[in-house]
Amino acid sequence: MKEISGKDFEKEVEKGVTIVDFFATWCGPCKMMSIIMEEVQEENPDFHIIKIDVDKDEKLARKFGIMSIPTIVIMKDGQMQEKHVGLMQKDDLVDLVKSFE
Repeated sequence: MKEISGKDFEKEVEKGVTIVDFFATWCGPCKMMSIIMEEVQEENPDFHIIKIDVDKDEKLARKFGIMSIPTIVIMKDGQMQEKHVGLMQKDDLVDLVKSFE
């Protein structure tokens, strides 16, 4: 799991399934989601997870219509497949990602 900038986004999501976590450092629920993401990554090392700070990459956040955070976007081969606003339970996130593999 790594934080990337908008300039690297296309390259990061072009192949396979990618979980994109749109967050902000000041957001309490985002911090809770980050802990869940870390657990998901630890238990599923083959998952590709990236984080986008909406304060640093406002243009990318606007492109995806991010109005509330945390927002989780599932990308497959460069195309958005699913968007979930708010906290997600770990098992729900894992099941969702696996449905696109």
